[in-house]
Amino acid sequence: MKYIFVTGGVVSSLGKGLAASALGTLLELRGLKVIMQKFDPYLNIDPGTMNPYEHGEVYVLDDGAETDLDLGHYERFTHTNLSKLNNLTSGQVYQSVLDKERAGKYQGRTVQVIPHVTNEIKARMHEVAEKMGGDVIITEIGGTVGDIEGLPFLEAIRQFAHESGPGNVIFIHATLVPYIKAAEELKTKPTQQSIAKLREIGIAPHVILCRTELALDIDIREKISLFGNVPIEDVIEVRDVKHTIYEMPLKLHEERLDDVVCKQLNLDTPQPDLTKWRHFVQRVIHPTHHVRIGVVGKYIELKDAYKSIYESLVHAGAANDTKVDIVRVDAEAIEKAGPDIYLSGLQGILIPGGFGDRGTEGKISAAGYARKSGIPFFGICLGMQIAVIEFARNVCNLKDATSTEFDKATPHPVISMMEEQKKIKQLGGTMRLGTWVTNLMPDTKAYALYHSAVISERHRHRYEVNDDYKDQLEAAGMIISGTSLKGGLTEMIELPNHPFFVACQFHPEFLSKPNHAHPLFHGFVKASLHHHHTPEPLC
Repeated sequence: MKYIFVTGGVVSSLGKGLAASALGTLLELRGLKVIMQKFDPYLNIDPGTMNPYEHGEVYVLDDGAETDLDLGHYERFTHTNLSKLNNLTSGQVYQSVLDKERAGKYQGRTVQVIPHVTNEIKARMHEVAEKMGGDVIITEIGGTVGDIEGLPFLEAIRQFAHESGPGNVIFIHATLVPYIKAAEELKTKPTQQSIAKLREIGIAPHVILCRTELALDIDIREKISLFGNVPIEDVIEVRDVKHTIYEMPLKLHEERLDDVVCKQLNLDTPQPDLTKWRHFVQRVIHPTHHVRIGVVGKYIELKDAYKSIYESLVHAGAANDTKVDIVRVDAEAIEKAGPDIYLSGLQGILIPGGFGDRGTEGKISAAGYARKSGIPFFGICLGMQIAVIEFARNVCNLKDATSTEFDKATPHPVISMMEEQKKIKQLGGTMRLGTWVTNLMPDTKAYALYHSAVISERHRHRYEVNDDYKDQLEAAGMIISGTSLKGGLTEMIELPNHPFFVACQFHPEFLSKPNHAHPLFHGFVKASLHHHHTPEPLC
């Protein structure tokens, strides 16, 4: 087993997760089995209870683990199937250490960061290696070198490298090489200081990833090589990609990052075959058609809140030879001005998941607009619940129908909390989470899209369609096209006399990949492309 640790310096948001994912792609295409994981220094047990403004999207795995959004990049860029083992937080580490202390596992010794906390971190690395196997494990360390909360993780990987022996571990350090416009120069001092800080901890990087807006000339590379104490070929330029994040593996391959890594880890592998990946990127950059799809949400100004949704639309666009222009629509703006001003001219409307009642009425207006105007509609999780509420109010004539999440005293709770959720007091990790099996009805759009009667999808929610209202909804024309294998819960709904009006309780965006667009997103983009307001193809 070989180990790669990716750290970051100077500032956050350097793209460590994307760089690690792109490297994973290249190593996989060289025939290696790659495992990826993320270590996060925050004290939360997981990001499940965090506000999207704090953390962005919460990415859910098959086993129900609520994780960092970088794990979404890992699964999209590689074939690795991740679990709760692959995301470790300081909260999990300290909780485990303290549980052992209370149980007397340390036999009365003083519990300290070294060795007890660092041993806990190293134990997770060994556990992943033993249970998941593979050739290479890539571990991204969250945060920035110099952060107090990240020190135990950096000390743990220093120890781990020492214990693993030479040739089995390399450190890749991502850093910023800023361009100072007034001086018209790229500056290497932040990189030098970042590497010096890393050395204080006892870690010397083997590879330096230089995030830059401009090309690194030979003088800059030589300076970073000298002060970073690495060969010049191990100074890797990571320039901003022009069109799509999926260019990253191609750019890093041009910089020979995969060659450098394989050489340093003594891995004898063939060159990667990037033919399919290049073809996908070309379809993203140079499509024949384009389509405008509105995403109606309440975290629209925060691009990471719906990260997997946006990426899934890119995948589906490429599969349909189409550029998807994503129009971010604030649900609260619709509440103030009505749907026409924001939704007219769109070829598709998507309402994603979410929690809380802010912006709810705007989303309900958007669903009604799509239903009545014939614009293709796709609702996900809360988006499905919104579609049911709108239909109940305006087709079934159930006045004030809503969800008990928004109004506990509603006369028509068409959406209500699951029975097993009502007694739960702890919020973290207690929703209906992870993969559940769904049965699809024959002769439905859902069945036609999946080409299967049984599917498995990932969930993250507490509220469901109320069984007491199913008969009324179906009598008014709504089709419940998918139900859970366990309990018969409503998983998918659709409207038969509509070009495309499909919604699901689960999160299909967590299973979409670049060359394997999710069937629901593929069908939605295809329907939007054929909507009668479709603009002329791009030249």
